[in-house]
Amino acid sequence: MGKGLLDPKVDFVFKNIFGSPKHPKVLISFLNAVLKPLNKITSVELQGTEIGKQFIEDKYSRLDVKAKTSNDEIINIEIQLKNEYNMIKRSLYYLSKMYEEQLTSGEDYSQLNRTVCINILNFKYLKSKNYHTGYRFKEIDTHEELTDVLEVHFIEIPKLPKNLDATDMLVAWTEFLINPESEIVRSLEMNIEEIREAKDELVKMSNDSEQRQIYEMRAKILKDKISALNEAERKGIEKGISQGRAEGERNMAIQIAKNLLDVLDNEMIAKKTGLTGEEVEDLRKNKGNL
Repeated sequence: MGKGLLDPKVDFVFKNIFGSPKHPKVLISFLNAVLKPLNKITSVELQGTEIGKQFIEDKYSRLDVKAKTSNDEIINIEIQLKNEYNMIKRSLYYLSKMYEEQLTSGEDYSQLNRTVCINILNFKYLKSKNYHTGYRFKEIDTHEELTDVLEVHFIEIPKLPKNLDATDMLVAWTEFLINPESEIVRSLEMNIEEIREAKDELVKMSNDSEQRQIYEMRAKILKDKISALNEAERKGIEKGISQGRAEGERNMAIQIAKNLLDVLDNEMIAKKTGLTGEEVEDLRKNKGNL
């Protein structure tokens, strides 16, 4: 976004907007939009609101949003810019950890609260065509729900269809994350208090030189991480292609050698195919099984 508004998809910015005690209505609106509870969330108790320098500089740190809702739910929201191919297991690990950490020694299991992880992904990840999916424990054949005490949500930003009804608050919030300067968001902020509040905070951060400096530092660190992941991905693809080509060439050599077993000796077959004498001899010994 150049020198305009900061990108709300960068975790530092997201946390300052959705995880700030100054803007509880923003988080409440977002959670109600994602979870669509029968009893609307009316308040949130934020946890871990401080953002230390060590977190900003560590590309492996998680600047997530943690809160407890008025419905006695433990919530964790994480935003990811690049596919690291581990999101499901990672999310389940943190979900189980959050669930377990609620109890201290001697406390009863009845004290455990419903625990929810919300993953906002700036990439396509799941097979579903829906941009928003939610998962719970269900029976394999009948799909009867065992419990809603553990729940995982994925919001895949690139899957948001165009021309969806922006009066749906989850659509509205996703549009805000995609481009807070768009005409859609400008229209939304005129009518929706929480969107306007989020936009005002984003503008304030964007005009604060210190906040912009921290943002640029965090954005660079995340960009370096993404570049490293892309490079590893590229090398993995190249290695796979190379291995596939080598395997294909070897399979062809073996097939040619099989066809020559009845007309040439082992030494000549080895010279023509590149196989070793031992490999050709093994083929000859197993000729009856080929």
